[in-house]
Order: sequence, then structure tokens, then C-alpha cells
Amino acid sequence: MPRKRPASPEAAPEAVPDPATPDPAAGAGADPSSRVLEAAMALAAERGWRDLPLEDVASRAGVPLAELLRRFPSRADILAELGRVADAAMLDGEADLDRGEPVRDRLFDRVMRRFDALLPYRAGLRRIAEDLPRDPAALLPLVPRLGRSMAWTLEAAGLPAAGIRGALRVKALSFVYLRAMRVWLSDESVDLSRTMASLDGQLRRLEELSGLLRRRGAPEAASAAPAQEG
Repeated sequence: MPRKRPASPEAAPEAVPDPATPDPAAGAGADPSSRVLEAAMALAAERGWRDLPLEDVASRAGVPLAELLRRFPSRADILAELGRVADAAMLDGEADLDRGEPVRDRLFDRVMRRFDALLPYRAGLRRIAEDLPRDPAALLPLVPRLGRSMAWTLEAAGLPAAGIRGALRVKALSFVYLRAMRVWLSDESVDLSRTMASLDGQLRRLEELSGLLRRRGAPEAASAAPAQEG
């Protein structure tokens, strides 16, 4: 079911713990890539990310090191796999997309789908978020990946991501996403109400201040009919 924007940003959150960290051993029959991802995020939560050996990830995942390296030559490739998981969740349920809704609502739903998909890995992502600023070489490959993901998010919500105006949308949504993620990383509310309030407020400001959430020549509630980008 699509997420609904919060009725009030002041709604009191109910604290709950993170979902249990996935146990790779429990999913021994799962796809090796999934097991590697789960093992890497579990180890990141326990020990940090910056100096995490891939050999340890392979051992925790129950995957031969040679196979892990064939699939993921570096830790950055493991993070790229996590991005693909979030992309797939964001793109899922295309039939649920209501083209009669305001674009802001559609973007809100798509971004929250990403956060929902990442929730089982949040403990690991917290540690990664702490370590990456001290490791610029590991951070750089993630920048273009984020841009592609945000472009797909825009397209999935019915907004073109091509051209100069599309590039501005991608940059703006990337900023909104990263700001909302900072809240999400520490959001212990049962329904992620703090995250939803932050995301909704930022999308609303983006819509009001820049007009980037509207197609040119289209009303605020964008229709399903295609429009030309100038």
C-alpha cells in the first residue's frame, strides 16, 4: 500500500527498535548476492565499514571468497547492490501509482518505498554513514549511483529527468533524499513519522520555491498526459 503523507508533523512518534539484523545463516538457500549484502550490513553494524575485509563478509555469508569477489570486487559494489534493492522496491507496484495525485504525493510515496526497503539494513547503514565521510575514495563512486536512482525516482513519479530542467530536479531530489535519510537513520517511530514529516516538508518547500515538481505548462496536479520539456 502506498504511504500517506503525515496529517501533522507534530504527531508523537512511538519508539520501536530497529528490525532484527538479517541472519545470513538463516537464509542459506538464498541468492548469494542477497547473503553477501545481509552479511556485509550485519558486520558493518558490528564493526564499522571503513576497514571491513571482504574475506570476513564472505565467511559470514557462507560464500567462497572467489565468488564474492566475482560479484562484488569492492565494498562500493556491495553498496551499489543495496542501491539496486532500493531501486527495485521504489519501482515496484507501478499499478498503485495514481496519476491523478499531485506529483509531490507521488514522489513522497516512491521515496518512502526506498526507506521501507532499506529498513532491515539500517543499523549497518548508520555505521556506514559515520565512516564514509572519513573515506572520500569510497564515497566518490556512490555519487553517480545516487543521481541515477533519483532520476529513476522522478521518472517513476511521472516527472522527466532529462535535459537541463531534469538535471536540476535530480540534484534537488538528491538533496531532499539525503536530508530525509539523516532523519530516517535515527527515526525509531513505529510508522517512521519523523521521516515522513521531514520528507513531506522538504518536498513541499521544493515545490513552492522552485516549481521543479511541476511539468512546464501543466497544473500542480500533473496529469498522465505527456508534456514536452523545454
